[in-house]
Amino acid sequence: MKILFVITGLGVGGAERQVVDIADRLAVLGHEVKIAYLTGPSPIRPNSEKVEIVGMGMKKTVSGFFHAYFGLRNLIHSFKPAVVHSHMVHANILTRLVRLSCRIPRLVCTAHSTNEGGKLRMLAYRLTTSLANISTNVSVEAVTSFEAQGAVARGKMIAIPNGIDVERFKSEESIRIKIRKQVGVAENEKVVIAVGRLHEAKDYPNLFRAFANVMLITNNVRLWIIGDGDLRSNLSQEVKKLGIENKVNFFGVQSKISDWMNGADVFVLSSAWEGFGLVVAEAMACEKVVVATDAGGVKEVLGDCGFLVPTRDSKLLSEALVRALALSSSEAQALGADGRQRVLTHFSLDFVVQRWLAIYKSNLDFN
Repeated sequence: MKILFVITGLGVGGAERQVVDIADRLAVLGHEVKIAYLTGPSPIRPNSEKVEIVGMGMKKTVSGFFHAYFGLRNLIHSFKPAVVHSHMVHANILTRLVRLSCRIPRLVCTAHSTNEGGKLRMLAYRLTTSLANISTNVSVEAVTSFEAQGAVARGKMIAIPNGIDVERFKSEESIRIKIRKQVGVAENEKVVIAVGRLHEAKDYPNLFRAFANVMLITNNVRLWIIGDGDLRSNLSQEVKKLGIENKVNFFGVQSKISDWMNGADVFVLSSAWEGFGLVVAEAMACEKVVVATDAGGVKEVLGDCGFLVPTRDSKLLSEALVRALALSSSEAQALGADGRQRVLTHFSLDFVVQRWLAIYKSNLDFN
């Protein structure tokens, strides 16, 4: 089957990694796959050489939009995919509009968050939704949010979770030892890790306030931040104001997230909003103790395999971190094993890819 993925960009992020992971797996299964991205650089790329990447070079101008529109239309004309699967709000709206002037046998549009923009974007989403055969989001909570915002009519969007490569994300003691030695972590020191763009949605100030409270109880812990973004300078200043700069390390973007997760003891997500919480599932696959805020679909991912706290509450977040850090080795191992089993059962990449293939091949149509 010929499958074309269209995504807003291939920068560092959960949605972007999900698209290339699915594309890789589909290529292994013998499908002909291409990924078109609208704008920006493409640091996230598939592993398979069989998956072709095509940049649309879209700029934030009217002429830039039309350049991407006709470029995408020409790509679809030449490739003739059986399925076009778009991801994220800009790509979803653009592919729907392209369908007005180009034959697309089956169009699947996937959102990746409870919040993909303001009222105008949600209105555009609603006005174009009938041009897609299937609209999906990454969690039940995210679907409910889109319905509440009027982006889709009730019952016209379904939840398909993200998939985790459980062979890449797994517990490896040798990797743990290597990373901790590389960074210079003491044998008796605990490490809390957060992974994600330095973006408002991730609410790092909430995490830093919580971690400062943790430091009042125990000094034998440090915080690793994996990711980068426009807020890097502001967040560094926030850490200094709280007096915890000696215990917080910003490591920027890292290619092997699983290695860094293995080096940590506790994974923390402090987001104000999320779609699915891909990094939570990745941490669970690595058998980490997880502390997370109840944002978007995180509750659906975590189940009872970790600590869940309300969003924007640094006091409760710090209390959960203290409890997580206080677990005995056997308690932490048991909770981590339960988390991995939950991912294997519900969120493995192979399982999710088969769900997508069923949708691609089905006659299901919301219009």
